[in-house]
Amino acid sequence: METGFPWGSTPTVDFRLWRADAIVLFDWLMSTDLNTVPITHPAQKQALADLLARLEEEDIVESTGKEIAAAQAEVAKNMGW
Repeated sequence: METGFPWGSTPTVDFRLWRADAIVLFDWLMSTDLNTVPITHPAQKQALADLLARLEEEDIVESTGKEIAAAQAEVAKNMGW
């Protein structure tokens, strides 16, 4: 369980995320106005902001346009839907 700010002693969940997914999510969150994302509860917007904050701690924040495009292609490959 993580004990640092802002989560304190709040239970946390650890999971692994494919690097390409992290790059795609980070790029999308950085370019999205969270005030325009359809939500049904304010906690959803906060959860997206929290996800962005966690992604900002990773080494993906300096991804180039070429790396972002490659990550998008990798994630979209074989989607089937």
